[in-house]
Amino acid sequence: MAYMNWSDDLSVGVSEIDEQHKKLVAQINALHDAMRSGQGKDALEKTLGELAAYTQYHFTAEEEYMQKFGYPAYASHKKEHDAFVAKVADFQQAYAGGHLGLSIEVMKFLRDWVAGHIRGSDTRYTACFREHGLN
Repeated sequence: MAYMNWSDDLSVGVSEIDEQHKKLVAQINALHDAMRSGQGKDALEKTLGELAAYTQYHFTAEEEYMQKFGYPAYASHKKEHDAFVAKVADFQQAYAGGHLGLSIEVMKFLRDWVAGHIRGSDTRYTACFREHGLN
């Protein structure tokens, strides 16, 4: 059973971005599966690295569209992205320092942040992106 399910309320109505968001959800579920099979700690370092790299790619894509289309809330949206990147870096540092129980903390953070960010901030750019031809 998936820890986080993709649902229509996570769609921003832009297929390229939705596919990227689905990949983030898949990464969260892969970590959850590893934890359930007793491999959480081993998988965490790899998953955090993949997540850091993928979010950089995803955030860059969103931010480039925002700048290209003159999205008025670009600066505040970028701050949210930057805060997420910093938090993931904190998790990576804590993992390297042997922090116990980190997998559960990471799982909760990822699920809550990704769902909240998509349903909140990301859905606000849908009209702007679609008006500029992204569907």
